[in-house]
Amino acid sequence: MKENLHPEYHEVTVKCACGETFKTRSTKKGDVIMIDICNKCHPYFTGTQKIVDAGGRVDKFNKRYSNNNK
Repeated sequence: MKENLHPEYHEVTVKCACGETFKTRSTKKGDVIMIDICNKCHPYFTGTQKIVDAGGRVDKFNKRYSNNNK
């Protein structure tokens, strides 16, 4: 096998913008990885996600493809 082929795999701390931190392992250089969003503050995981109907697209679709031609 070739020597020095694989990158160094070490423990890092991940810090989110919300203040949450956790430890993982990574090949990225440095001891800290900064992220914008994590599972503690992401709307999908916190249950605060909202479906927004931009410009009435759902109503427009239903009006166009409704079965009113009976």
